[in-house]
Amino acid sequence: MGVKSDEKTISLLKDVEYLTKILDDVLLHEGGEELLDKIKKIRELSTNVRDTSTQATQKEIKEAIQSLDPSLRQNVIRAFSIHLHLINVAEQNYRTRRRREYQAQDANIIQPGSLEAGVKQLVDNNVTPEQITELLDKLSLELIMTAHPTEATRRTILQIHKRIAKLLTAWDYSYTRYEKKLIKEKIYNEITILWQTQEIRQKKPSVMKEVSNGLYYFYHVLFDVLPRIHDDLEDLLFEKYNQRWNIPSFLRFGSWIGGDRDGNPFVKATTTFETIKRHRRLVLKKYKDSLTILKDRLSHSDTKIEVSKELRESIELDKKALGEEGWHKEDEVYRVKLAYMLKKLAYTEQDDERGYSESEELLADLNLIRDSMKLHHPNKNPVKLLRKVARQVDLFGFHLASLDIRNHSGEHEAALTEIFNNVSITDNYKNLSEEEKVQTLISVLENPRPMISIYDEFTPETLEVIDTFRMIKRAQDTFGLRAIEVYLISMTDNVSDLLEVLVLAKEAGLYRVYPDGKVVSRIHIAPLLETIDDLKNGPEMIQKLLDIPLYRKHIEARGNHQEVMLGYSDGSKDGGNITANWELYSAQQEIHAIASKYGVKLKFFHGRGGSLGRGGGPLYSSLLSQPPVTLGDGVKITEQGEVLSSRYLLEDIAYRSLEQATSTLITGILGINDESSTMQPTPEEEQAMGIISEYALKKYQSLVFDEPGFIKYFNQATPLHELGDLNIGSRPMKRKGSDNLEDLRAIPWVFAWTQSRQLLPAWFATGTGFKKYLDETNNLEFLQNMYKHWPFFTATIDNLQMALTKADLETAKEYANMVEDPDIRDRIFGQIEEEYHITKDIILKITGQEELLDNKTNIKESVRVRNPLIDPLNQLQVQLISKLRNTDENSEEYQELLLEALLTINGVAAGLRNTG
Repeated sequence: MGVKSDEKTISLLKDVEYLTKILDDVLLHEGGEELLDKIKKIRELSTNVRDTSTQATQKEIKEAIQSLDPSLRQNVIRAFSIHLHLINVAEQNYRTRRRREYQAQDANIIQPGSLEAGVKQLVDNNVTPEQITELLDKLSLELIMTAHPTEATRRTILQIHKRIAKLLTAWDYSYTRYEKKLIKEKIYNEITILWQTQEIRQKKPSVMKEVSNGLYYFYHVLFDVLPRIHDDLEDLLFEKYNQRWNIPSFLRFGSWIGGDRDGNPFVKATTTFETIKRHRRLVLKKYKDSLTILKDRLSHSDTKIEVSKELRESIELDKKALGEEGWHKEDEVYRVKLAYMLKKLAYTEQDDERGYSESEELLADLNLIRDSMKLHHPNKNPVKLLRKVARQVDLFGFHLASLDIRNHSGEHEAALTEIFNNVSITDNYKNLSEEEKVQTLISVLENPRPMISIYDEFTPETLEVIDTFRMIKRAQDTFGLRAIEVYLISMTDNVSDLLEVLVLAKEAGLYRVYPDGKVVSRIHIAPLLETIDDLKNGPEMIQKLLDIPLYRKHIEARGNHQEVMLGYSDGSKDGGNITANWELYSAQQEIHAIASKYGVKLKFFHGRGGSLGRGGGPLYSSLLSQPPVTLGDGVKITEQGEVLSSRYLLEDIAYRSLEQATSTLITGILGINDESSTMQPTPEEEQAMGIISEYALKKYQSLVFDEPGFIKYFNQATPLHELGDLNIGSRPMKRKGSDNLEDLRAIPWVFAWTQSRQLLPAWFATGTGFKKYLDETNNLEFLQNMYKHWPFFTATIDNLQMALTKADLETAKEYANMVEDPDIRDRIFGQIEEEYHITKDIILKITGQEELLDNKTNIKESVRVRNPLIDPLNQLQVQLISKLRNTDENSEEYQELLLEALLTINGVAAGLRNTG
């Protein structure tokens, strides 16, 4: 049997207690007894409030916080924030410890969600080798890093977290008192450094700084973890089936960082090209490191072994081409070959023609060595280092990660309006009807004549659009076709939005129609469906698109693949969480069915955020909750903000997250799941979700769009405006300079509601949706069965549980009290409070639990441990923001209050984790 639940909790709490004691020692040294006593007193009071919730305890802690001397207040905020960061580290160590504990147990005890568990399910369900071969052909998961500004923690701080986490792991393996003493001293020093390090960014990060932050995860974690996932799957299948498959590189990472120009004026064509150059510099350095290690290991002498004729011939070709010796001992043939390979990599870095022209040449050289080694090395025990390096080259090429380009549909329309006017195709393209636009675009695409001359003059905005497409071609020519593969169009409303991009691609030489009708296309064009209306209209738009013969030829040129991106953020902001999720699910099923009729493989790209209000949650849960029929054509998901550090800062955590996703995808494609659930809902269940969604949508929009004073409430009852000073991303918070809700980006919308502990986007209106359905049908048992058997519904309800648990009405009321108009405050907060209780009550009935998260005890315990530390930060935040909004912005006092308010935002974000 595995480790019992109470034992798991104890091991986590021991780490928390251990780190807390060291933190207290650091606080005593840094701030003296006055600071430590004050912090301990507030901790105790905050815990008592949670345990007793009496008016007396609430009054006592409020007085303790309000009476804090300004000279102490900042250090109190920092102490609580650091404490929460240390709990995050302890939880990461707990996860890695759990994985090791499973691996240390009997072979029959397998960790749920592991690669081993996934392969066991294949065996248990009598999946044949032929079916596995088919499965591997379908298996595809792309994870795309974005620079969306939700990570409030500086990378410097995250690196300290990583060092502490590694020390905690070392503590688990230390056996002597001396070892434990040394580790404790090192942790003390790291926490001291943490205390003495600036938490808040002094200025917004540049785009290239964001690129650097993203590359950190490739350099330190993903370059090694991704090959391990592939190699471990290969070994497990060999172990269970006694057959070795050539596992394709199904798990890849891409990036938007440096390529996403939607709403970010700082991302230019030159920025994107520089980003790809940095990608290549990093990947070539990693290859040089890997080949150097390999050269040290493969010391075989041809006096002892037989090597292949092909390898010897390639060495002679290298010697002739490079005009120099490879390795001083000619009998060590693999070292000779690897020495030449290292020289060619050096030339590749210098763009010297003696280098590799493409990564496939490097991979071919590695495969020559692998094939040669089969002549003398046992096949059942391959040299894993060699296999790993070959996998790295196959995964990362010379581009490291494919960079997606994204821009707003309006930018393309404006550029073509100017271009078409310039060549007298139409004098006002923008004002044409949709049908007229489509006809104009098709005629331009069918005409091989270019419209743009190098001598033409355009506005800077149009020139930047043109330069972006020219840059894409240059990047593909220089770094390989995989460097940039997809162009995404945000706010896609019509067929013309996609054809416009195809026209611009044609002008840059990325798309071409030959006289014989043959089409060559070097770029995928993907619509982004974001709003509720987009999702409802999406299937009809895809149908019209696929009915255009010319567009079908473009898709055929792209291997009959079409990508469609689904935005979780704006849909949730427009229609509420449950309606957005249901419309996303429904749209996928309809669009997939349409594509299937045309023989088109349709890959959905899920633009999920880290927060529950933006489609967040565990990676494997995201996959499990999709319509099963969509999984076999490949899946793509964004990984952004604080999700990157929580999943990919540590190798063990990264491996665990990726193996869970892989295992889920493997079983999901085959329609295999655990015995308690089926992947596919019944028509009655889908109908019920549609009804619930409609009721919830009306309730949500009645508050957010119809309630007078709602915008004023949102602005005053959350730290929305203060978030702009947090400097957590290069992109502006709003698409335009207005205060309209429509122009506010979904990220600050969710971040602000989360900070105020209202978490409204993650749960509001769902209770009404369920209640009205139950009032009509009185069929609670039906919903309970849906929860047990339908993964989409299970994930939806479990995310609601987490959102309701992290929300806190008492704290939310403190924020609501900042609203100046008492009528607006009482009316809107009253609705939020009423809906919260309705939702909580119904969720408990559906799950059959006494308390929220009874079925997720580890998450419940995590929230319980964190709340007494987050609550004081919330109270301090309210106090500081209230003062801040009544203080002259040009005064020194304002700057001091702002810094402290930002520190509380940072601390609350650390405590609640999935904030944006």
